[in-house]
Amino acid sequence: MDDLNKISNAEDLYKRALLESVWNPERTWNKEGLSDGALNGRALNAEALMAEAWIKIPVVVDGSERALYATDKLQAARELKRRGEAVVVWLHEGNKGQDFGGFPYAVEDPGALDAAYAERVYRRLNKLPWKILETDRCVVRETTSEDVDSFYRIYSDPEITRYMEDLYPEIEQEKEYVREYIDKVYAFYEFGVWTVLEKESGEVMGRAGFSYRQGYDEPEIGYIIGVPWQRHGYAEEVCRAILEYGWRELHFERVQALVETENEPSLTLCDKLGFIAVEELEINGRGFFRLIQTAPP
Repeated sequence: MDDLNKISNAEDLYKRALLESVWNPERTWNKEGLSDGALNGRALNAEALMAEAWIKIPVVVDGSERALYATDKLQAARELKRRGEAVVVWLHEGNKGQDFGGFPYAVEDPGALDAAYAERVYRRLNKLPWKILETDRCVVRETTSEDVDSFYRIYSDPEITRYMEDLYPEIEQEKEYVREYIDKVYAFYEFGVWTVLEKESGEVMGRAGFSYRQGYDEPEIGYIIGVPWQRHGYAEEVCRAILEYGWRELHFERVQALVETENEPSLTLCDKLGFIAVEELEINGRGFFRLIQTAPP
């Protein structure tokens, strides 16, 4: 109980530790950068850098306290990275000439880095999935290569691939695709097609999310729910939550859905969600309706 209480409020823990890290009479955090303080007049060795040239920001990940390090010094950033730590760079006028290549995350005001975003940065740098949202019965998070075995069980039912593109023939091919997707899609867009879990059991039950289709400006929503979970309202529950996430967090103005003209269950779901058909088109010899929903005012 004590451990649970200690980390129950991640935001308070984050703010308290940030203040304690900054409050050091020999190291100041200001608009000009981190001052070397006690390091003046002696060599900047690795231990000195680790002690004086960074701020340790606590993050709570899956109930455990971890650390994200912020620094405005290239040498310190490299040393922290060499030690396997998660590093975010602070950019300001005093270090804009330095090449921080290899450090994908940077901030202009470390004091404004909130706990939720700090956790996401830590997760991305340590290749841990982001939790996107929860509904009453489901959890939506980023996909991992460990999900692939479950995908093959879901896709093995012919009803799934009737309207859905199949997976790669070999499991390892699909896992490699997922690893590249994490690095190139999640890391760049900060959204994509995610994994849907049944909250009670933790079992992978499907996939849902957004993607971009070549030739269209609007992000496209898509979903798949495994046959054992179908006809229980999961698809509507998850898609409603994902659309709300798209409006609120991703600031989408319009979202499209492309549904085969014979896919009555998905057309019915789109109607419930408020999509409106705007055109009928043909893709690879198959008929589709293109449906649009606009963000609420």
